[in-house]
Amino acid sequence: MKGIILHGGHGTRLRPLTHTGPKQLIPVANKPISQYVLEDMRDSGVTDIAIVVGDICPQKVKNHYGDGTKFGVKITYVHQHQPKGIAHAIGECREFVGEDLFVVYLGDNLLKGGIKKFAKSFEESNLEGMVLLSKIKNPQRFGVAKFDKKGNLAQLIEKPKTPPSNYALTGIYFFRPAIFEMIGRLKPSRRGELEITEAIQLLLEQRRSVCHKFVGGWWKDTGTYEDILDANRLVLEELKLDVKGKVEDKSSIRGKVCVEEGAQIKRGAKIRPPVVIGRNSIIGGGASIGPYTSVGDDTTVRRGEIENSIIMEHCLIDVNEKIIDSIVGAHSEITSGKAGKPKKRTFIVGEKSNIML
Repeated sequence: MKGIILHGGHGTRLRPLTHTGPKQLIPVANKPISQYVLEDMRDSGVTDIAIVVGDICPQKVKNHYGDGTKFGVKITYVHQHQPKGIAHAIGECREFVGEDLFVVYLGDNLLKGGIKKFAKSFEESNLEGMVLLSKIKNPQRFGVAKFDKKGNLAQLIEKPKTPPSNYALTGIYFFRPAIFEMIGRLKPSRRGELEITEAIQLLLEQRRSVCHKFVGGWWKDTGTYEDILDANRLVLEELKLDVKGKVEDKSSIRGKVCVEEGAQIKRGAKIRPPVVIGRNSIIGGGASIGPYTSVGDDTTVRRGEIENSIIMEHCLIDVNEKIIDSIVGAHSEITSGKAGKPKKRTFIVGEKSNIML
């Protein structure tokens, strides 16, 4: 089985973070979102992978993943020159797939438990397609499944105003090459895109064998700031105590805390789990980190409280403030002057920003 990771799109809902890089490289618990996807594929036995890149800094994607060797996979890059939809992106991979069966995984999706059992099930079947569904409260943002009276998959509807069920497409699909014939028949939707839901619908109408499976654990589509912070919380909840760096006061580190190599936690710093501190970062004695906070590599937090936030690599935080529900881009600085009454602040800050309070 081969794999396709979709790494394109403009990420307009995540600006300014996506002005300088693709949304799939935004870190959750100090790891790019799409890296979770790639590692899930690898751990499921899928090691020949195409990454479909768009026009938003594709070189950053290539710089991070290279040829895949350091991740234990082989990577081929496919350039989708215009964002014409998921089905179009898959169609661009026709030559890569050949006659093999394959899995498609949106690069901004996270799935607890992964796809291993689903990949095995599809490999052992004669199915032409398989979709993974998750039960959610508000499915209007996604493709939604409609079932017949016997509970079989009858239709997939893209972003319906009135959903026929609460089961949303997770952005993970298993196919055989027959799907390319269906994609070739598509016309652009009202959104100007080739919809994968319509391609699967053509398979269903031709009575090709398509089934659905329900995911058991949590699933997150990280299309908004709130989604990313929620995903960060969910991943941090899985942490175990792992301290590789230097902690001056051992009693300050308990519970779900990860301190990477080279990091320093100074005496007086408060760490409220779950928290991850990246390599070579310094947490000063006047800082309080967590809960639900990720601090990237080579970052210094001299003062301030940071809660439910993502601070990326090479940042400086030195404030008499409480920073909550925030995402701070790489190489950014947030500083304040003389001590006053602390205030709660929320920041969505793009790369290389400088904020003086």
